[in-house]
Amino acid sequence: MILENQEALSEKKPALTGATPEELAHAIFDVLDAKKARDIQVLRVHDHTVITDYFIICTGRSTTQVKSLGGEVEFKIGERGVDPSHYEGRDNGNWVVLDYDSVILHIFSQESREFYKLEKLYGDAEEIHFPSIDEKAEAEAK
Repeated sequence: MILENQEALSEKKPALTGATPEELAHAIFDVLDAKKARDIQVLRVHDHTVITDYFIICTGRSTTQVKSLGGEVEFKIGERGVDPSHYEGRDNGNWVVLDYDSVILHIFSQESREFYKLEKLYGDAEEIHFPSIDEKAEAEAK
């Protein structure tokens, strides 16, 4: 079991340079899911705004997790060749924004997410479902 986990960790993920916005959104979702972000929503907003194709919105359990989720996404996606064009809130534990141009990630504390209700502003946007780690494990068990 330990050997399998080490092999999985050592597997190199494919580069994201030249990835479609949906592929980038999926990769970001996977990092957030692996790090236990809560209430992850992926919204296709390209028909609603000119600034991006996707918004990803999630919640951290604490101010520390909000900051660490941002750092982890920046690190993991950076390893695959894509860096954010802008990173806001690096020292803020309430709302962190990583702008990947075609995908903008918003990581909120619970209080900030409830206050800003960003997903309600784009309530008519299509929500995209990517399978979580738990859903993948459940499917493999069947």
